[in-house]
Amino acid sequence: MLAILFDFPWEERHKLRLWSDAITSLDMIANRPEERVAHLFAMASRFHELWQERSAAAPGSDLLSMMIHSNDLAQMDAAEFMGNMATLIVGGNDTTRNSMSGMVEAFSLWPDEWDKLCSNPELIPNAASEIIRWQCPAIHMRRTALEDVEFRGHQIRKGDKLVLWYISANRQEDVFPDGDRFLVDRQNARRHLSFGYGIHRCVGARLAELQIQILLEEMIKRNMRVSLAGPVDREPHPFLAIVNSAPVMTMFKSSSII
Repeated sequence: MLAILFDFPWEERHKLRLWSDAITSLDMIANRPEERVAHLFAMASRFHELWQERSAAAPGSDLLSMMIHSNDLAQMDAAEFMGNMATLIVGGNDTTRNSMSGMVEAFSLWPDEWDKLCSNPELIPNAASEIIRWQCPAIHMRRTALEDVEFRGHQIRKGDKLVLWYISANRQEDVFPDGDRFLVDRQNARRHLSFGYGIHRCVGARLAELQIQILLEEMIKRNMRVSLAGPVDREPHPFLAIVNSAPVMTMFKSSSII
C-alpha cells in the first residue's frame, strides 16, 4: 500500500518494511547501530533520488509528487523531507499491521464477537474502529506546551513536556465502560484516540479503517474463522504496540490450516 501511495518502485517495495523496522528497532539502536545507520542512509539516498526525479517531472497523483509540487512542502530542506518520509513510512507500517495482528487475539478471547460480526456484516465499519481502539498501535506521544494553561486544576507551564497515553485514553472507563472488553458493536468505538486529535490527527486514518474493513469483509466472504494457535509475541517497546508474531489457525468450515 505504501509503495502504491508513493509510486515507489514496485520491485523494491520490500525496502519500505526494512527501513521502517530499522527506524523503530530497539535491538538495532542498542546492539546494531552501524547496521541501522546503513539502512537509514540507504533510505535517505533512495528518496533523494526519487525527490530529484519527481521534482523534474510534471506533477503526478502519487503522494510523493503531491508533496514535492505543493506550495506548502516544496521548500522543505533535506532533513525535513526525510523526517516526513520516515514518519509516513513508520505510520503506514507499524500501525495497521499491528492492529490486524491484535484483532486475531481479540476474536480469540471473545469468539462470540466474530459470530456476531458474521451475522451482522453491517457492523464491520464499527468493528474496525473497535479493533483500532482495543489494539492501539501507538502507546504514547509527547508534546510541548506553548503557553501557560490550567487544565482541570493542573497548572501547565510554557515549555512543560506532556505525555499523552493513547492506550489509557482508549480504555478510560467513563468513556468506554468495560474498556478492556472487545465489542464489535460498541456504540462509541469511533471515539478512540488512536489517530490522535485536532491538527495532529493521523493523515492515513481513513485508509487504515478501509484496510481493516476490507480484511474483515474478505474473511467473512470466505467463511473464515481465525484464532490463535500459540502465544502472541509482543515487542517490549515504549512507543509502539508491536506484535512480532501471532501464530494463527484458520478454519474454513470443516477444514483447518495452520
